[in-house]
Parts: sequence; C-alpha cells; structure tokens
Amino acid sequence: MPDVNIHSLKALAIFKTLFEAGSASQAARTLGITQSGVSRSLSQLEQNLGLELFLREKNRLVATPEARELYEEILRLMGNIDELRHSVLALKEFGTSRLRIAAIPGLAFGFVPRLVAALLEDNRGFSISFDMMSSHDVLREVESGHADIGFVTLPVTSRQLRVEEWLTTHARCLVPRGHPLATRTAVNIGDLEDQYLVISNQPNVGADPLLNLATTHGIHIGGKTEANIGAITALVANGVGVSVMNPITATDQLSQRDGVVVLPFTPEIDFSFGLVYREDWKHARALEFIRACGRELLKEYPG
Repeated sequence: MPDVNIHSLKALAIFKTLFEAGSASQAARTLGITQSGVSRSLSQLEQNLGLELFLREKNRLVATPEARELYEEILRLMGNIDELRHSVLALKEFGTSRLRIAAIPGLAFGFVPRLVAALLEDNRGFSISFDMMSSHDVLREVESGHADIGFVTLPVTSRQLRVEEWLTTHARCLVPRGHPLATRTAVNIGDLEDQYLVISNQPNVGADPLLNLATTHGIHIGGKTEANIGAITALVANGVGVSVMNPITATDQLSQRDGVVVLPFTPEIDFSFGLVYREDWKHARALEFIRACGRELLKEYPG
C-alpha cells in the first residue's frame, strides 16, 4: 500500500504544479526550486504510488490518464482543506461551524433569509441548514436536536427548551389596489361584512384569528380562499380578496408587488414571535449574534 506522509504531500504539491505547468523547467521556476529537484520529486512519487504519471518523450513530459485522475483528486482534497479552514474560522468566531435553523412560514420568506445572509457575510464557510415548518414542528425539531434554534409563533410551552419572546406586532389589512376599501385610512372588522377573504390554511379553520373575530362581531363574510401563507399576498394582488396578516410577513412578501394596499386594522389582532433553543445553546456565540442581528433587523419592519 502506498505510504502517504508529509513528504508525499509535498511531492503531490510539486506534481500539481508540474501538471499545470506542463514542463519541469516551468514548474521549477514557479516553485523556486531546481529542475532536478522537480524531476527527483516526481520519480519518488511515482515509485511510492506505483504509478507512471508522465511519459518521457523527446525531453517532454506527457501526462498519463492516471496523472489526470490524480490531479483531480488533489483539487478535491484542496477544496476540502479550504472548507476545513473556513470551518475553523467559524469555530473561532461563533463557537460552531454549522447552524440548523427551523422557522415558521411567517418569518421564512424574508426575515430569516436576511439573518442567514448577515451571518454568512463575513464567514462563507459557515454551514447552515434552514427548514420551514409549523410552530409545533419547530419545537419538536429543536427538542430532538435536529435543529439548533427555532423561530416560533407565541405562545408555546416546552419543558426542554428556553423560549425568548422577541416581539408582538399588530395585524395589517391587505386590500387589492382598486378595491373599494383601498381608499380608506384604516379598516375595521365591520368593513369586512360580505367581503371575500383570503386566509392561511390551517388544520383547524376555527383557529384563524380573523374568522374568530368575524364570528365574535357577527360579521357575515362573502366567502374565503384558504392558501399557504406564502401565496396570500399574490392572491390579494390578483384581486381574489381581502386578508389580514402580520406586518413582518406582509413586508417581506410585498417588496416586489404594487397591487396591494396595506392598512391599519381594528380591533387589533396580535401576532407574537419568539426564539427557542436548548439549554446547552444559551451561551453560544452564534446565538448571541443571531439575537443581536435579529433584533436590529426587526427595527426595519413597521409596527
């Protein structure tokens, strides 16, 4: 079996330069060593590996197929070494080289991606896994260790996790531009009488806060479309109906749309969001960064 040690690693580096240069003389100039040193290193490497890497033809070196495959393996090895270097830098800065994030859909379309971008801004070697799921599933993933931190809709309870409340914000009403309600300065629950609504699909439709509010005030709605929260603003923009949404999700989704008017809504519907993590993460430097950066990002949102 070929012996790969510190000396053969040096010989592999010389081989890489020789393969790229195409001649021993050019490789020697690039490396700052003698041509005979290059030739001697190549011979020792071929002997150690038991492979013929170059054919000698009229003072020319012609790479063999084995040489090309070895060169590609060296490039992969160098890529792994570079990845290791970035991981070490991430360890020094954040105390970990990877971060697994689980987040509710309401924060997954803009806020969390912006947070990830900020984390990677100075350290591209940081490895991040990001999944979108319900609050219940976020709790389960963090409790089981499949995720390190999670963004949830509050309130939640867990005997295993720390729960930090980040903010409570008030819902906004989303109205198609050109809709009769779009000229209002604010929308009241009474204004939704006989209006067609767009709401988020949930396992239990009765859990929708807007429908509950309409029922409490005796408001008759004209109908409803239930959709994934990521599609609600698009549906409103296309004139399907009126919706009520937390301003963070609305802001993230409406950045590229001008067909929606966003108005204050009364009575207030509160949306609360928070961060969950395990006890062993309470002093993690990565968590400190996310906490500080996340709170700064939230200042950019209305409400």
